Amino acid sequence: MRVVAEGSRLLGAVALGAVSALVELAFLLLTLPFLGNPNVGASARRLARLEMRRLRLDLDLPAEGRATGYLAARVPIGVLGGLVVTLLVFGARAAVMFVAAWGRGEPFDGMTPSLPLGAYLFVAGVVLLFLDLSGVVGVHTLERRLAVRMLAPDPTEVLERRIAELAESRAGIVAAVDSERRRIERDLHDGLQQRLVALSMLIGRSLRGRPELLEQAHQEAQQALAELREVAWRVYPSGLDSLGLGEALAGVAERCGLPVKVECRLDGRPAMAVETAAYFVVCEAVTNAAKHAGASLITVDVHGRDGAVRVLVRDDGAGGARAAGGGLSGLARRVAALDGRFEVDSPRGGPTTITAVLPCG
Repeated sequence: MRVVAEGSRLLGAVALGAVSALVELAFLLLTLPFLGNPNVGASARRLARLEMRRLRLDLDLPAEGRATGYLAARVPIGVLGGLVVTLLVFGARAAVMFVAAWGRGEPFDGMTPSLPLGAYLFVAGVVLLFLDLSGVVGVHTLERRLAVRMLAPDPTEVLERRIAELAESRAGIVAAVDSERRRIERDLHDGLQQRLVALSMLIGRSLRGRPELLEQAHQEAQQALAELREVAWRVYPSGLDSLGLGEALAGVAERCGLPVKVECRLDGRPAMAVETAAYFVVCEAVTNAAKHAGASLITVDVHGRDGAVRVLVRDDGAGGARAAGGGLSGLARRVAALDGRFEVDSPRGGPTTITAVLPCG
C-alpha cells in the first residue's frame, strides 16, 4: 500500500510538472522583453519556490537570474514528463478497451481472442508498463538533480558559511564558559564565603563563654550547606546522571519559590550533552521567571519530536525578557554549540515563552 501511495504521488508530481512547464514556458516568452525587471525576477523566484515544493526540496530561494535560468532549463524536462504520463494513460486506456472487448467475445482492432496472442500482448504490456514507469521515475529524478544543480548554494559557499558559523559558535562557547565561571565566583564570594566567615566568628565568640551562640552557628552552617548545594547544582546537576532529565527537572520545580508544572515526555535518554543543555535551559528560564518576571505560574514542556528534544518554558509574568540578556544569551550560545535553535518570545505584558530545539543526531 505504501509503494502504491508513493508511486501515485510520484506520478502526480510528474504530471503536475508537465502542466507547470507549459505555464513557465508561457511566462518566459511573455517576459522575455522585460528580463532584468525586478518584478519579473520576483515572479521567477515564486515559480521556482512552487517547483521546490512540488519536488519536496528544501533549498534557499535562488537569485533572480538563477531562478529564470532554472525555469528555462526545466521546460524540456517537464514536457518530456508530460509525454511519458500521456503514454502511460494511453496504454492503460488501450489495455482496458482490449480486455473489455475480449471479455465480450468481440475482436479488438481486428484481433480475435486466442491464448498465444493473449500471452504475447500480456508480456508486451508488462514490459511497456515497466519502461513507462521507469520513465516517470527517471524524469522525477532528473528534475530533482537539475533543481539541486542550479538552485542549491555553491559547495564552497556552503563550506565557508559553515566555517564562519563554527568559529562564531566556538567563540560563543568560550565566552559562555568564562561568564559561567565569573558567576560561580560571585556566588561563592558574595554568599557562601560571607556566611562561612560569619559562622567562624560565631564559633569563636561561643568558645569565649557564650554557648547560646552555638545554636545560631548551627543555623548558619545549615544555610551555608544549602547555598553550597545550590552553587554545586548550578555548576553541574549531579542527579542528572543517575536520575535522568525528568527527575532533575522535578528538582528544579521543588527548589523554585513559584508553582512550576513540569511535563517531560521522552522515548529514551538523549545524549548527555543534549540532556545537560535541556536542563540548563529550563533551570535558567525558571530562575529568571521567579526573580524578574513577577510570574505566578511556570509551565515546562520537554518532549522528543523528529529526532530532536524540544524544550518550551512559559510563564505568565510581565514579559520584556531579551534574548541578548546575560543568562539567556549564554543559553543561546550553549544551544548553538549543539546546532540547535533558541528563541525568546516575550512581549511587554507577557507571557514569556522560551523555546529550545536540540538535535539528537
